[in-house]
Amino acid sequence: MLVDFEFDQDVCILKMSGRFATGRDAEYLRRRTEELKDRGCKKIVADLNGVPYIDSTGIGFLIGIYTTVRRDSGQFVLAGPNDKVREVLSLTKLMTILPTYDNLSKAIAALK
Repeated sequence: MLVDFEFDQDVCILKMSGRFATGRDAEYLRRRTEELKDRGCKKIVADLNGVPYIDSTGIGFLIGIYTTVRRDSGQFVLAGPNDKVREVLSLTKLMTILPTYDNLSKAIAALK
């Protein structure tokens, strides 16, 4: 699993790839969340297009970002989840909290 940062003007894009599963990745994800906070991002898109599967570790990462961003009056949306990821997001009710878009361009447009 990998999380890279990209930027589109004032929108921070989290390019996520690989399986977001197993607890061993929790420390890496915590550090990436802190880095995101340090960059002062207020509008964030998690691009899930490269994520084939997500479990509680990945869900925890998304919730952590959501909590951090909301605390700073920011916006956080999801983009491009496949059917498996969408199912997990739906089962956990995360899609009722986080706006979810079919692709990255729609998600970025929603934040502008």
